Amino acid sequence: MRGILVSVWPLVMYQALGDAGAVSWVYTLIGAASLCFGMLVPWFSRLVPRRWLYTAGAGFYLTAAALGIVGGSLVTPLAYLFMAWGTVTVQICVAAYLMDYIAREDLGKSETLRLFYSAAPWAVGPVIGVTFWKIWPPLPFLVGMVGTLAMLGYFWQLRMGNGKTITRARGPAPNPLAYVGRFIQQPRLVAGWIFAVLRSAAWWVYIVYLPIFCIQNGLGDRVASYAFSVSNLFLFLAPFMLRWMQRMTLRRAVRISFASAGTCFVIAAFGGVWPPLSVLMILVGSFFLVMLDTFGSLPFLMAVRPAERTEMSAIYTSFRDVSGILTPGVAWLVLLVAPVAGVFAVCGAGLGVAWAIAARLHPRLGRARG
Repeated sequence: MRGILVSVWPLVMYQALGDAGAVSWVYTLIGAASLCFGMLVPWFSRLVPRRWLYTAGAGFYLTAAALGIVGGSLVTPLAYLFMAWGTVTVQICVAAYLMDYIAREDLGKSETLRLFYSAAPWAVGPVIGVTFWKIWPPLPFLVGMVGTLAMLGYFWQLRMGNGKTITRARGPAPNPLAYVGRFIQQPRLVAGWIFAVLRSAAWWVYIVYLPIFCIQNGLGDRVASYAFSVSNLFLFLAPFMLRWMQRMTLRRAVRISFASAGTCFVIAAFGGVWPPLSVLMILVGSFFLVMLDTFGSLPFLMAVRPAERTEMSAIYTSFRDVSGILTPGVAWLVLLVAPVAGVFAVCGAGLGVAWAIAARLHPRLGRARG
């Protein structure tokens, strides 16, 4: 469902609100609501069995699609809010199942395989979604509902249950917020988290603001979805990207990726002269964002102490919601004084900040010990 609707949501949101600044403001509010809800999901999991929590997440997806069909300036933002709640609920449940059934030493390989096998649906989904939306606006939402029901049916067929670790704890559940102080005191963890936030923010700019730019500059409402589909084809290269990183230090690979992506986004800011330039440069920049998706989380994971993995992982996953608040919030400020292309320039500058921070990584980080 997410692959089908990922390129549709910015279009229907812009159509409903009619202004890029208003779209940014709504996305900021939804991001804040999603962050708050995500912090409550672990608490809900203590009251609701995991299989039913996952089912509730799928229910949020179905509600979002139903409201998306209704549309309108008030209903469309509410529909996307349910979509965000469904995403955070399902992702937390899936992460818990992964930790139950996949050995810790195999998680890295599992993530690379996940990116590889998700390439095809994420590549064709955005194009199909926008094409269906042009044919009949409710069609992509109906297809998304069918996909959600199929996903839910397969989940129950697998009989995943409530996971392996369902015994009552002897003490109170650890509170990730209590570890924020420990997190701030470890610069390597903070740096890894910042990398994740800025990488996610760049994807936000790509998914939300490139379609708006294309509409405003006469490129139509399909070009951005085609570009995003091509970007997702880069996921097929994830295993080769990981091997490339392993032939050099992680610091060098991360710095090259951030510098290259940032340069592409800055050049894309000059698309006002020739709009296709923005599409082309952001498409090229997405290649380096996929590289960062492949190995960009390693600086954080390699710095976490074994006794704090659970709590620090909970803090780390907040990067999605933080970027969902930060990106539209900054974009809203930029749009007060500049066109949408200005958002590309600011994003490129942010990626440049990550490049500078990455210089502080250990030179041999990621290298196998002799």
